[in-house]
Amino acid sequence: MIGELNEQQIEDLLSKQVVGRIACHNEDLVYLFPISYAYDQNSIYARGFEGMKLDIMRKNPNVCFEADDITDMANWQSVISWGKFEELKNGQRETGLRILLHRHLPLSSSITTHLGKAWPFSMHDLEEITGIVFRINLTKKTGRFEQVSIPDPTYE
Repeated sequence: MIGELNEQQIEDLLSKQVVGRIACHNEDLVYLFPISYAYDQNSIYARGFEGMKLDIMRKNPNVCFEADDITDMANWQSVISWGKFEELKNGQRETGLRILLHRHLPLSSSITTHLGKAWPFSMHDLEEITGIVFRINLTKKTGRFEQVSIPDPTYE
């Protein structure tokens, strides 16, 4: 069965995932990249470093964000959302870092989900975390799913 996710299912998926993809564009360049993120109150929070993605989003803050939960090719959920990029500075940067630090990471995580050399940081080490902290304020969200029931062979 293929269907649409309801609002609560969309919120649940965005809240429990930690990796998504951002699509951005400027002039004739479209750029899609994976990002480790946290979701809080209708916003995607992330951290990046100077380069193409930040240059493009600063020039055109309209972006698309996508996250998935894939069990297998027949059982998955996907959310696509649209919003505006916003670079966070001063107190807002600290708020964004706190949200990122409080996300629930998988038991096994990689360096790309860590915010710095020492992991985890305490809340008192926020000034030691490098990079640009930003959020995407979501304005529209949609979701789809596919679910296939596999018969239990013990009952056949």
